[in-house]
Formats: sequence, C-alpha cells, structure tokens
Amino acid sequence: MRFVWFTHSLRSCWNHGNAHFLRGVLRELQARDHDVLACEPREGWSLANLLRDHGEAALDPFRRSFPMLPWRTHAGPTDIAPLVQDADVVVVHEWNEPWLVAALGAMRRRGARFTLLFHDTHHRAVSDPQAIRAFDLDGYDGVLAFGEALSEVYRRWGWGSRVVTWHEAADTALFHPPAEERTRAGLVWIGNWGDGERAEELDRFLLRPARDAGLPLDIHGVRYPEPALHALAAQGARYRGWLPNSEVPAVFARHLATVHVPRRFYVERLPGIPTIRVFEALACGIPLVSAPWRDTEGLFRPGEDFLLARSGEEMTQHLRALAADAGLRAQLAARGLTAIRARHSCAHRVDQLLGVLARLRPSAEPRKGVAAEQPA
Repeated sequence: MRFVWFTHSLRSCWNHGNAHFLRGVLRELQARDHDVLACEPREGWSLANLLRDHGEAALDPFRRSFPMLPWRTHAGPTDIAPLVQDADVVVVHEWNEPWLVAALGAMRRRGARFTLLFHDTHHRAVSDPQAIRAFDLDGYDGVLAFGEALSEVYRRWGWGSRVVTWHEAADTALFHPPAEERTRAGLVWIGNWGDGERAEELDRFLLRPARDAGLPLDIHGVRYPEPALHALAAQGARYRGWLPNSEVPAVFARHLATVHVPRRFYVERLPGIPTIRVFEALACGIPLVSAPWRDTEGLFRPGEDFLLARSGEEMTQHLRALAADAGLRAQLAARGLTAIRARHSCAHRVDQLLGVLARLRPSAEPRKGVAAEQPA
C-alpha cells in the first residue's frame, strides 16, 4: 500500500514530539514493503524555529538518521491533489491547518479511493475543543487517538467504533540500550518548557529532588523563557538547550536515570497518556521515575517497569535509592526494556494500524464524519 502522511513536520522535532513517532512508523512501514510519503507545510513553525535558532545544519541529524524517508512540502490547496493521487491510505495529523483537513475530506466525499484517517496526539480536544471543532472531518473514515481518554471524547462526539486508541511508541531501531555500557552519572530530563503548564510540577518533582538527592541534573529542551532559566540555575540544573531526537539515546546512555513529569492536562483531563519520552527512555534501558501519573490503561507496571513518586519527598527518596543501588537500576532498566519489546514499539503500532485498515477498507464508500458538528 501507499501511505501519505500529512504532518506538521517530519524533518523538525523542535517542540514537535509527534515527529519522533512518525519517523519510526514510516520506517517500519517501509520495512514491510509499503510506500510512504510525509507531507509538511512549506513554512511550518517547528521548522522555522529550528532554522532560526540553529541554522540549516540543525537538519543534518535527521538526514543522517532517516535518509530513507521521503518528504514533500505544500503551500496551498492546489498542491494537495498531486500528493495523494496514488494513495491507498492518507493520515492527517491534527497539527495541520483546517483548510487542509477539509480539502482532504472533500476529496474523499467526492469518491477518492484512499482510506482517510485523522490522527490526534494532543490535549486540545479537552483544553481547547473549539480548535478541534474547527476541523471539518466530514468524509473521514476514522480517527486515531493516542489514548483511551481522548478516544472517549471522540466517542461522545459520535464517532463510535470508528475511533481507535493508537498510542505512541518507541522507534526501537533508534532507541535501544548502548552496545557497550560506560560510566553513567547524574540525572537527565528531556522536555520542553512550553507555556509553563507544568512549571510547578517541574520544581516539585525534578529540580528540588535532584538537588536534595545530590544528583547533577542536565536539562534539554526548548521554549524556556528567562524566568524559567533563572529557576533552573537557582536549583543547580544545567540547561543544555535543544537536542536532536536522534541524539537522545546517547544522552540517556551517559546518565543514571531520567524523570517523567506529565503535563497537567494529561494528569487531570486525559489520564493514562504518557509522553513519548516514557517509551523512548525505557527502550534505551535507563531507569525512569515518574511524577504522579495514573496508568489507567495498564501500559506498564508502576513499581516494576518504572518507579512512581507521589510527592516531591518520595521522588527524592527514589533518586537517592537509584544513585546508591546499581542492582535496582539494572532491574528497572531490564523490566522497562522488556515492556517496550513486548508491547510498545513502532512495529507493534504498525501491526495495529494495518489491522484497523483491514477493518475499514472493505467499504469503498466515503463516510460522514461527525466530530466537527458536535458540542463539547
């Protein structure tokens, strides 16, 4: 089959975590002899910010790691039809413009033979439902939602069995333990500051515990305003700036442990959805400690695959234990890695996607979507 994926960006992972997962999925599809194409806007904000901050050389890590993945850009409605003319499956990520979402739905309604899926990997359905309702999903065959709590939102909007929970996962061709163990030291956290929607949690579950446990802390990410940088420095953390995703495994391999601090919406409104960094960290065999997070879907085994801290004090205790106990670190790393290899690789997600398509494809008739028409 030929898959055409409309993404915000394949090349840039600057504040764009979905690129991590998409690269792994497309590579896995290629390995199974499917044709793939990623389509991105010519002037997307992720790529624009990456080039502004780091120049053209910032794309070199993508080029080295993913030379096999084809991509094209588009700038307006007239560019779309040629990109999908031979497609069997078209997937549209929710970080696209409403006009693009609507144009592809209109093509499907007029008889286009591809299966058309909407892919949602964000909390906007609960944090900013008007933004999602701005999308005209009439004509879409189904929705891929990256957590069961998000799938429930779409079911309430009338999608029924045509919404599928499709979690993100680790690209295990890239994320795996180092071939040879070397000396590890300190703690690392990789994540973006964003709009400060977890600023308090980062202080309580990362900055202070690392300081109190006596562990050096390296932080990688983007969109850290000056007050945030001052807060990091005040707690002794070392801010390292943007890190290409392809270089993350090597950074994990230099550190004793890492921490998961979910954004507030994923704790309060969309429980059960971990950041993709959870999958990637466990795939690399680095011990993980999580701030409060309800794994409502049973993706992992809290206390076995990773440690769960219910308070800042408990986070400090876990970090001290990891620093002192090599056996505990090895046990956590092994169990987390086993979970990824058993259930949470991009290969597992491609298996699921192909099963979804086998169910949807027998009907060649375009279907009517309903999400844009429903109240929140």
